[in-house]
Amino acid sequence: MSAVVAAVSRNGEYSFTKPNRESITLLAGLGVEGDVHAGVTVKHRSRVKADPTQPNLRQVHLIHEELFEEVAGAGFSVRAGDLGENITTRGIDLLGLPVGTVLRIGGEAVVEVTGLRNPCAQIDDFQHGLLKQVVGRGEDGQTVRKAGIMGVVREGGVVRPGDAIRVELPAEPHRALERV
Repeated sequence: MSAVVAAVSRNGEYSFTKPNRESITLLAGLGVEGDVHAGVTVKHRSRVKADPTQPNLRQVHLIHEELFEEVAGAGFSVRAGDLGENITTRGIDLLGLPVGTVLRIGGEAVVEVTGLRNPCAQIDDFQHGLLKQVVGRGEDGQTVRKAGIMGVVREGGVVRPGDAIRVELPAEPHRALERV
């Protein structure tokens, strides 16, 4: 199976979920046009409170649709946009990508992967117990985060469901994703 965009979402207001759209427009250096998290500097409330001058490494949030199937096995119902992502993907191991991976989405948009989303307690407010499904411990005791990845927009463009995603890995040595 090739990697594709399953859904796109954005919201101009702070809320946990984001409504699905027919398309979103990515703006170079900013993020998703009309989304509350777009900007050169951080927009996530806790990060703004800590230091509002930090660069925004979380301009675009991507989640793999396969996660929804995984949590459904534990009794949870999650759909595209429910966890606040902008781009829902299918057929790509987002969590296995290294830092600096370039995702070419559709005909124009280019997103550079910056790190992992750090799931927060709001996930349990959405559906009690869901947080334990998207963050836990691996066999080695290390924290495992499954709630998607974050990136910055290098080249803008319109993104629609059904668009192909092409992956370009950075030069080795690869650096594993960490929370951003």
